[in-house]
Amino acid sequence: MMLRRHLCKVLCIGLTLLIVYNLLLVVYTKMTLQKLILGGVQKELHFPLSEWNETVIKKLSHLELELQHLQENMKLAMKQQENVDKTLKRMRDEQPVQKAVEAKASETKKHRPREKLFPDSPLFKQWGEDLSEAQQKRAQDLFQKFGYNVYLSNLLPLNRSIPDTRHSRCLQKTYSSQLPSLSVVLIFTNEALSIIQRAITSIINRTPSQLLKEIILVDDFSSNELKANLDELIKLYNQKYPGLLKIVRHTKRQGLAQARNTGRETATAEVVAILDAHIEVNAGWAEPILARIQEDHTVIVSPVFDKINFDTFELEKYGLAVDGFNWELWCRYDSLPKAWIDLNDVTAPVKSPSIMGILAANRLFLGKIGSVDGGMLVYGGENVELSLRVWQCGGRIEVLPCSRIAHIERHHKPYALDLTPAMKRNALRVAEIWMDEYKYMVYLAWNIPLQNSGIDYGDISSRMALRENLKCKTFDWYLKNVYPVLKPIHNIVGYGRIKNSLSENDCLDRGPIKGKTPIMYFCNEYSPQKVYYHLTGELYVGSLIAEANAEDCCLTDPGSGENPTLEPCSKAAQHGLHIYWDFKPGRALINRATKRCLELKKASSYYMPVLRPCTTQVWTIQHTIGNWGSN
Repeated sequence: MMLRRHLCKVLCIGLTLLIVYNLLLVVYTKMTLQKLILGGVQKELHFPLSEWNETVIKKLSHLELELQHLQENMKLAMKQQENVDKTLKRMRDEQPVQKAVEAKASETKKHRPREKLFPDSPLFKQWGEDLSEAQQKRAQDLFQKFGYNVYLSNLLPLNRSIPDTRHSRCLQKTYSSQLPSLSVVLIFTNEALSIIQRAITSIINRTPSQLLKEIILVDDFSSNELKANLDELIKLYNQKYPGLLKIVRHTKRQGLAQARNTGRETATAEVVAILDAHIEVNAGWAEPILARIQEDHTVIVSPVFDKINFDTFELEKYGLAVDGFNWELWCRYDSLPKAWIDLNDVTAPVKSPSIMGILAANRLFLGKIGSVDGGMLVYGGENVELSLRVWQCGGRIEVLPCSRIAHIERHHKPYALDLTPAMKRNALRVAEIWMDEYKYMVYLAWNIPLQNSGIDYGDISSRMALRENLKCKTFDWYLKNVYPVLKPIHNIVGYGRIKNSLSENDCLDRGPIKGKTPIMYFCNEYSPQKVYYHLTGELYVGSLIAEANAEDCCLTDPGSGENPTLEPCSKAAQHGLHIYWDFKPGRALINRATKRCLELKKASSYYMPVLRPCTTQVWTIQHTIGNWGSN
């Protein structure tokens, strides 16, 4: 019945279009004859008559083609209706038998649950209960390859709706009708085709067409079978939206920084938005960006990110925050500044110390200040480098509360199993170019020797020249005026892994439960074994936090019992725990207040750290600063 109604609608629409088509033919012919008789065609239209005729013919041809498609669809619909009628009759005849079969199948299913082939896979924790074994294998293979649920993505609509996560006051804002044009850059490496399609579809559907000049795809040397399928997809899009999609391919892997540069260099609009390809833009995302950059062309802006779960593809709304980083230059979210809260305007731009990987900027200004540092390799740190350069060289960074983009947070990256080497190398490059006398904090945080690090961070001469030419401010200015939350520590004299002479293969370790009793564990490069000794006597164990609003963990002697503890330093001092130690490399580690030593005690097959009267045990630390510890 429903199909019959749709068929009637299709026939009515088709007849209407045929009538309109014939009327247009008469009108166009009459107009053409009138203009030929009057002889004023060229003057009025400002282009040759042949071009005008060609335009008319193209329009009529296009309309004729649409009508041909409509006729074909009408024939198909009629044929489908005939098939449906036959099927309904057959179903009525077979209904009693079918019910019996379904009942038996349902009973069998109850007694034979599907086997979970990958019970430990993160993909199947909240998804995939009803998949067959073959489907589970396919889904798991795709998950391992891409880092998110491609199997589910391929089943979802390309134009799916997502919740509008903007604040209600954002919906009341109005924008100028004369906003700048926009180029959107999507960068990717080994991305699933349906993911790219959904990103493109969301951009087209949720960006005003008069603002969207182009979508540029930058493929950083994908190694999968994406090329042929993507080329065909672009052709189809450009048939409907002529010239909208462009693609640029790297002939070798160049990393995210250079991919972003390629996109910016290809773009031609006034504003360029550089996005990941695994995103879906939300309603009204573009207008706040274009309006803010129109007001101030030196502002680099970021939308607010929402999370698309890698397994279920459900959208999780994130709260508004600013973008920050730690001394390893890993990104993080920071609290909103008090100055913004005091404005009492939830739609106002928020001053941000840094920016994540997704950004928008005036294209010419971004080029003027050096775009993204192409010397940053693979992944990580390029956003912090850009952020420091923007702030120190005359620009500013803001997060726009009324612009929201949903972003898939991958379970794992497809381009490197371990990003640590690239991130460490890139962090040193940033430190050497932009962080002046504070660069040592990056070395300390990564546990790298200050001299002869053995890490090649590339040629920085051109970036240093750029800094000089732009007359950029110092990192000290940045810390005081932009990011006072990041706290440098000036009196660390020893850092790295610390071990006892009794067991050369074990190092002091924060242990599995942060803030509790430290342990001895086989020496490794991970952060729980990083130790920082201050001239003032504190001994931090674990990652170097060094933030104004968070505290590092101090090794303490509670004063009784034999177990040392780890506590936030100020909390330990308030509770009468003793946090100051006398130590030099190759000597005992003695608490100043209790005079007890941190030593090792054998417990069956392993050693454990204890507090007791000093014996002959001594400790060594991996790195020292200056001449501290020398005899």
